[in-house]
Amino acid sequence: MKALRWSPTAAADLDEIAAYLKEHHPHFARPTIRRIYAATKQLKQFPDSGRKGRIAQTRELPLAPLPYLLIYAVTDEAVQVLRILHVARDWRELQPRID
Repeated sequence: MKALRWSPTAAADLDEIAAYLKEHHPHFARPTIRRIYAATKQLKQFPDSGRKGRIAQTRELPLAPLPYLLIYAVTDEAVQVLRILHVARDWRELQPRID
């Protein structure tokens, strides 16, 4: 099983999602954050679950039915969560970097 690492940007994405949901849709906040965490934990055991990413050396895991896309990279030692983005966002300017 691989280690799981969160980039600071991905952690900030998660904080922003939680804050937005708490303010606008409080009843969805907790289940949404739990679903995101469950998906990231799943990647520890099944790192190839997602599809090949649009950005080189990344993979993407749609979090359906949630409107979020988990962008991550896989190394020999770890799965690195790079971004969590809303699918309606034009995220080309928000491209993740592999550290």
